[in-house]
Amino acid sequence: MRRIDGLLRRACLSLPLRGGRPPAGLFPVSPVGFHAFPSARGGAILASLVLFGWQALAWADPSGLPKVRTDLKPEELARVESVTRPTSDFSKAEEYEAMQGGAGTSRKRVNADAFSHPSANIPFAQQADFRLGNALFRKNWVSSPSSTQASDGLGPLFNERACQNCHLKDGRGRPPTGTERSTSMFLRLARAASTAEEEAEVAACRTLNFPDPVYGGQLQELAVPGLAGEGRMTVTYEEMPVTLGDGTVVSLRRPSYGVSDLAYGPLDPATTLSPRLTPPMIGLGLVEQIAEADILLRADPDDRDGDGISGRVNIVPDPERGGPALGRFGWKAQAASIRQQSADALAVDIGISSPEAPRHWGDCTPAQAACLAMATGVQSRLGDTEAPAPVMDLITFYARNLAVPARRNVADRQVLAGKQAFYEMGCIACHTPKFVTRRDAPDKAQAFQLIWPYSDFLLHDMGEGLADGQPVGQASGSEWRTPPLWGIGLTARVGGGHAFFLHDGRARNLTEAILWHGGEAAQARDRFAAGDAATRAALIKFLESL
Repeated sequence: MRRIDGLLRRACLSLPLRGGRPPAGLFPVSPVGFHAFPSARGGAILASLVLFGWQALAWADPSGLPKVRTDLKPEELARVESVTRPTSDFSKAEEYEAMQGGAGTSRKRVNADAFSHPSANIPFAQQADFRLGNALFRKNWVSSPSSTQASDGLGPLFNERACQNCHLKDGRGRPPTGTERSTSMFLRLARAASTAEEEAEVAACRTLNFPDPVYGGQLQELAVPGLAGEGRMTVTYEEMPVTLGDGTVVSLRRPSYGVSDLAYGPLDPATTLSPRLTPPMIGLGLVEQIAEADILLRADPDDRDGDGISGRVNIVPDPERGGPALGRFGWKAQAASIRQQSADALAVDIGISSPEAPRHWGDCTPAQAACLAMATGVQSRLGDTEAPAPVMDLITFYARNLAVPARRNVADRQVLAGKQAFYEMGCIACHTPKFVTRRDAPDKAQAFQLIWPYSDFLLHDMGEGLADGQPVGQASGSEWRTPPLWGIGLTARVGGGHAFFLHDGRARNLTEAILWHGGEAAQARDRFAAGDAATRAALIKFLESL
């Protein structure tokens, strides 16, 4: 049983150079199969979700965040609770189900640009801001000094020169193959608190973890002229065959991570490596406007309902708010807002400072004197950072308004059968289907929208197989935020044919991604593995329709 008032589970796993093992318990497959599991029509799983998941459970939350929505009248709250309750009718598509991003859903033709359209409900006057934000998102920054003074400030150490180079077509990144340089998957470098003072810093939500003393918080493979990049990420895979209940054999690949060609000496022995694939950008503004109370409502850190699932919130430092806030972005829910997430990425991935992250030398550390001696791109006539407030306004607006594409084939019989399997296997215990955003959202485009992200935005222990051993705030080394599933069926279309899933892209298809689930998701995974081929195919078909 985990205690939220402890703020941080301090058992630090030491896995600096290894990927996780295959999910424990998958050999042999659990005898509990899909057909043996109770039906959603009166079945145990949906009954428990309605009974426990949609009402407040008493737990000690130190954040001071609201437990009840304050933006709705009582009659509106009752309506929202009714609309977002999981369906038990799988004979037809639900009303508005195809519009998974609410009124802002993009209905444009599905192609490689499916993730790059603006929210359909932003006014015409804001279209120019979206286009300008897009231009900044695609902008290649250059090293200082440069004649293009509005574009210099790159690095000095960096991973890429433009946001778009990491978020390929505003979509998901991919792991490196062969000897190629990593462009959209990075290695986060950090260690757990090791002193009472450091533990107090984490407990007070003033810091998330502690970077490597020489290499900082992320391995940067590239550098401006006159400086050496920090090193290279290495990854090797071991194929691990898994036999499913019907005899089908699926091969999972277990990654092992390391670093080579380190230019500034060895890593600290306590530093852990966490590979992070860049996530898709769609729907972020809608996620930002999910009421805090609705996310907190689903948290059950002590597993009081006894279902084996213990979602937790990550309370993180938020400079915008001036104190702790609910983390909802990033693989470990380590960022509270789109603006802060964008500022951190600019600083660490590209080396560009902003008012929210005024780090003119990016991720350079005091041990890297040559890096700190390099020129910066700060232009006093433009502001006191390389990406001043007007630039951040446009980048944030762009990221906030990338539309979720409409679903396809929502009424298809196989898709509906797959949806039923997804619900009945227990997947929605973490992948919450629906929310209604805040009525008082600052931007009307995100206000009071019925959305279908299929995420609870909570931390869940995914087992040793997916553990990276790196704590981030209150997230342990085996906990990950439930990623939204909207748009997942278009991954290959947007990504130029590639479809790699999970935080490090180890899964080459959706079946592999499901089979890597462990920990709190082990029961749902085992039901999938024990199901017949037709049921598994239907569930994948449902995911591909999202």
